[in-house]
Amino acid sequence: MPRFSVIVPVYKVQAYLHECLESVLTQSYPDLELIAVDDRSPDACGAIIDEFAARDPRVRPVHLAENRGLGPARNAGMAEAAGDYLVFLDSDDTLTPDALLAIADRLKETGEPEVLVYDYARTYWTGETVRNQAAARLSEEGPAPFLLTDRPELLRLLMVAWNKAYRRDFVEREGLAFPPGYYEDTPWTYPALMAARSLATLDRVCVHYRQRRRGGILGTVSDRHFDIFEQYDRVFAHLDARPELARWRPLLFHRMVDHLIVVFARRDRLPRRSRAAFLRRARAHYRRYRAPGSPVPPRARLHHALVRHGLHRSYHALRLTAALLRRAAGLARRLLRTLRAGALRLHYRLQRCLPVRSDRAVFAADGVPGHGCHPGALEQAFRAHAPHIRTAWVTGTGQRAAVPEGTRVLRPGTAAYWTALARSRYLVHNAAFDGRFAKRPGQVLVQTRRGTPLKHMGLDLRERPAAAEEFDADALLDDVDRWDYLVSANRHSTLTWERVYPGGYTTLEYGGPRNDVLQHATSADVARLRQELGIPEGAVAILYAPTHRDYRRTQRTTLDLHRVLRRLGPRFVILARAHHRHGGPLAPSGGRLLDVGGHPSVEALCLASDALVTDYSSIMFDYAGLDRPMVIHAEDQEAYEAARGTYFDVRAFPPGAVARDEDELIDIFATGHWRGSRSAELRTAFRARFCPHEDGRAAERVVRHVVLGEAGGPAAVPVADRRPVPSAAASPVHAAPAAVPQPAGPAPVTESL
Repeated sequence: MPRFSVIVPVYKVQAYLHECLESVLTQSYPDLELIAVDDRSPDACGAIIDEFAARDPRVRPVHLAENRGLGPARNAGMAEAAGDYLVFLDSDDTLTPDALLAIADRLKETGEPEVLVYDYARTYWTGETVRNQAAARLSEEGPAPFLLTDRPELLRLLMVAWNKAYRRDFVEREGLAFPPGYYEDTPWTYPALMAARSLATLDRVCVHYRQRRRGGILGTVSDRHFDIFEQYDRVFAHLDARPELARWRPLLFHRMVDHLIVVFARRDRLPRRSRAAFLRRARAHYRRYRAPGSPVPPRARLHHALVRHGLHRSYHALRLTAALLRRAAGLARRLLRTLRAGALRLHYRLQRCLPVRSDRAVFAADGVPGHGCHPGALEQAFRAHAPHIRTAWVTGTGQRAAVPEGTRVLRPGTAAYWTALARSRYLVHNAAFDGRFAKRPGQVLVQTRRGTPLKHMGLDLRERPAAAEEFDADALLDDVDRWDYLVSANRHSTLTWERVYPGGYTTLEYGGPRNDVLQHATSADVARLRQELGIPEGAVAILYAPTHRDYRRTQRTTLDLHRVLRRLGPRFVILARAHHRHGGPLAPSGGRLLDVGGHPSVEALCLASDALVTDYSSIMFDYAGLDRPMVIHAEDQEAYEAARGTYFDVRAFPPGAVARDEDELIDIFATGHWRGSRSAELRTAFRARFCPHEDGRAAERVVRHVVLGEAGGPAAVPVADRRPVPSAAASPVHAAPAAVPQPAGPAPVTESL
């Protein structure tokens, strides 16, 4: 008897069926049977099912003699099921990796509940993935299992069968079955939730719900959408037959009204000629099933009035009025934006006529939340070594808390922002200021870029169309001509920057300012950061930080991080930090896979980790200053080289061990090669080449040169004489946190982080 019976009804989905079935059969939890029901599909679906069945004995094909619809096809699959739990999956959707393992673990943890509700994410044909907006209702906090009376909000989730696992003996005891017609999930899901004697939730995306561009059943204009009335007749008949369920009638009534409005309002559901008839049917259902004394929420009163009175013409009049109001409001907003933009341009021109303030500096950074990167480190150094300069940081709303106390906050596009750009003497950025900014005589612009270049940058992108989709060489050179200084971390960066960003600026090869904090940190800082991140004591924390792939539309991780953790065992933890242009949260893995993509400080993550796994990201050059193990995962080197190009082959001169695929990466950590003697030798050579100035005083040297006129600044401490704080895994067991002697720095690590 398998643990799970995964039931997949199949009809006219030949383009998606392979992906669906593979998502089930490649699950890390193999104790399953896959019942694929061919609902007399006229395309190749039946043959595809048979191919899978011939390849994997867990596939049980069921071929129906005639097309019966989604509900009856599921019933046919249930009749063949032998698993402890039933899991439904539509044939154009997919299970996420490790979904069944997570479901099995949660079932065991919560005492084998009769129904387990889990989450889903919509996946669009554009490549975008968006998690269910009501995910908060699936919180695992509190006792479990529970009754529906304890968590009635579950009835407000999307009423579908495929976001739940059902105990088979429960389904048989209650005699649950799917009816024919559209919206067949409605009379299945409500009774199932109300009848369950034990429920539990799993706060994890287990299903990717495909949003097809065209061809979805519910997105087809048809009179079949009138089936919704019969489905709700079945729901309320179920209530009438069970007086003990009467408490749920008001909530189900409101859910029905919401559902009817959705079907009526969507343009891809009802034919135009049928809309009035649909609203008349809706009015009859409203009067038939209305729960007396049930209050109507204020936000729903208009919809209730439309359905209750069948106001078809009124609805269209309101809809037309609303559309006109939206259009008028849009025109008004555009007019206001135009007037505001004109006023700000005039304000900027007037401010440019006033003297430059020699005691003002403006800092900004792209690609970091709040306050950070090289400009953030320089802003702190300005306050420490040139306190007569008043500093301001440009950031969006919601990021003010990340800006240090004593630093003025500027919101882009405001009058204060343009005043600061027009009159501040010092301007610091890691990319470019607003295109409308015009540098004045007497202003000093310091450009920092974002890290040591491995991938092609600047003018080299002219030969890389995949990476230079929005590249404008003329605009780039116009910006370069504004630079007075360019901060460089090493000789490699200097030679590259001066070639790909040709201009008349002065290069300051003083080190990377954002890396100063890595040299000033103490063991106490490391311990505190690990505790804040939730890293278990004694765990080996791997920071996984891949870079952006220009040749991919969707930026998924190239590693199956859940599989890596399973293979490495419970001692390892992964801190997953996607590139700032990536999107979408990672699924948790029992506290061992921590999604730190939104963490404001990558430097804090470096300090908290014991090793780095990356590919072609510039983070490797920063991390090298810590003298901690690194592993390069270069699985797609050829594709990345062809699309973006690199300045040297990282596999030929790596900072540590190199893995060409996922299994090699697992082996490197499992055997200890990641911190072996050969890896240490490679790291030492890499550090000597790319970290000659990373001694904790790079920002100070820049400020002394640019503001105080002290060219050269303090000499860098030789690499061999530096003692960066060791990782937690490298520290002596049970040793008390202690400070590591370092060169004097501008600010303690607690402020920098």
